[in-house]
Amino acid sequence: MKMFDTPNPEPPLREQPRETPPVTHPTRSTYDREVAEVKDNVLRMGALVVIDDQDINEVQRKATAMIAAVIATQNPVARDLRYLLTLDHVSYELERMGDHASSVAKQARKLAPYPPLGHYVDLPLLGERVAELVHGIIWALVDVDEVKAREVAKLDDQVDDLYHKIFDRCLVLMREDGANVEPGTRILFASHYLERIGDRVTNIAEDIVFLASGEVEDLNP
Repeated sequence: MKMFDTPNPEPPLREQPRETPPVTHPTRSTYDREVAEVKDNVLRMGALVVIDDQDINEVQRKATAMIAAVIATQNPVARDLRYLLTLDHVSYELERMGDHASSVAKQARKLAPYPPLGHYVDLPLLGERVAELVHGIIWALVDVDEVKAREVAKLDDQVDDLYHKIFDRCLVLMREDGANVEPGTRILFASHYLERIGDRVTNIAEDIVFLASGEVEDLNP
């Protein structure tokens, strides 16, 4: 009896490998977007320092809330966390600058009825110097520019010298004439608040140096 050959069964079809979709990082993308928004708010605060204290307070609260949310939801580590915490401190310094600027404005309104007192003209000059420092440190923050931050911090010495000059001159004029006591006191207060803004600019410069190098350094020893 002839045996019929049993045909070999065809091998099963091999499953073609599936193309692996490109790897995306939605979490990182979200993180970058949120951090960019935080930075924009902090920079906006810098622009508001000498304009509107109420607005700067609102922006500072928003920036702080956003930083807390990013840390809680994105779990940043190492440099990312350092950057966020530094922005939070910068926002605090800017908010305090806004408070000082508001105090200067209050003293200026009280000075309005009085004629210029001696070297009173140096008070507007001090205000201009401080505004230049604020502008410079915001640009340094935009680029995390360590060199620029150090330059701005160094310029605070000029602010301190001008403040001491105003202070000494006011004391002399107040001793010479009792009528100078009231306006002289207002000038002293206003110049003190401006000098404090300069100190906080230096604090931000130290933050920028920390961001750029990871080193904590006192730029105003």
